Formats: sequence, C-alpha cells, structure tokens
Amino acid sequence: MCCRYYLEESPELRPIVEAMNRNPLADQLREKFARPLTTSGEVRPADIAPVVAPARSGVPAVFPMLWGFTNPRSGQPLINCRVETAKEKPLWKDAWAKRRCAIPMSWYFEWEHLPDPETGRMKTGAKYLLRPEGASLSCLAGLYRFEQKAGMQIPVFSVLTREPEEDIRFIHDRMPVILPKELVRAWVSPSSSPDEIVRRAVPRMVFSRSC
Repeated sequence: MCCRYYLEESPELRPIVEAMNRNPLADQLREKFARPLTTSGEVRPADIAPVVAPARSGVPAVFPMLWGFTNPRSGQPLINCRVETAKEKPLWKDAWAKRRCAIPMSWYFEWEHLPDPETGRMKTGAKYLLRPEGASLSCLAGLYRFEQKAGMQIPVFSVLTREPEEDIRFIHDRMPVILPKELVRAWVSPSSSPDEIVRRAVPRMVFSRSC
C-alpha cells in the first residue's frame, strides 16, 4: 500500500508547485480549510497536495487535491485503491474510466509487515524509502473525484496499488502503481486505455532503510 510519500524541494518539483499555486482553487482551499497546502516534505492522508489532471481544455494541469476518497460507510478516507478491481468496484469504476490523475512524488514510505510468532498476526517492522531506479521525481498513478466538503466541491484523490516487485516483496505485499514520465499525459487523458498503461508501470525500484 502507500500511506505516506515525500516531496523533496528540487528544480523538477518547483514548476509543479508554482503551477498549483497559480490555480484559483489553491487560495479557495487555503481559506476553507485554514491550513497551508503541502508543497514539500512528507505528505500524509487528508493533506492537500499537487496532482496532475486534465483541465477543461483536456491539457494536463496541476491542481491542489485532498488525499482520500470518503468511505460512504465509515466516513474514513480511502487513500489506496487496488488496481486489479478498480474498474469493477462501484466506488472506483467511474474514476477509473474518466478521472485518472498523476501524483508527483520523490519517494514513498513503507513499513515492513512481519508475522508475530506469538499471535500469528502481522506487526509493523522497519521503515523504508522507495523510489524508481534512476528517478528523483516520479508520479504515482491515481484516481480522483469531487466531494462536498466545507461547503464546496473539492477534488480528492486515491493512489492505485498493485502486486509488488519480487525484490521489495519482503517489505510489503502491495506497492503503488508508478508511471513512467512519458505515460503521464496518456494516463490522465479520459480517452486512453488505463489497462494498457498499467502494464507499462515502472517495475525496477531502489530502496533504503530509513533512520
């Protein structure tokens, strides 16, 4: 799964943040939620962060979006969505077909899930930083929709996850779908085939244990 990711200040990230801040929605969300948008550092569920999605013209643009679809049963944020069932589940299928987005990130965090020999349940182990090999800035594949919050319609997003590559399976049994840069534009286009793009997701990862 993916429950935390990181935005490192860099020349690559700067134009993305600047584009988000120019979006009129950025000031509206700051005012409504009375807190800053997350433009660097650790991004957590319910934070508002930069996300790439198509503008009304169809051209990809950067929008501030809140992390987490609202679970209609519990009211809790749903921050991840399994790519294997996204096109079938009622909560996700419309977004899978028409509202796909790309979430810039420098790396994501994952915690080892280990079996407890005494209880047989899974317990949390070491924390790892993971990113695609050779990339300082990448994009997570996501879905978005609009929800009524604080008296206005705001965009919210969720990160797609898949089976992990073998070399990182020891950390967790899921990993986010990560897009090659050349496929970001196609991914966010409502006319593209998401199944085909997912099959070309970034496979090779590098990782290190966090202090």
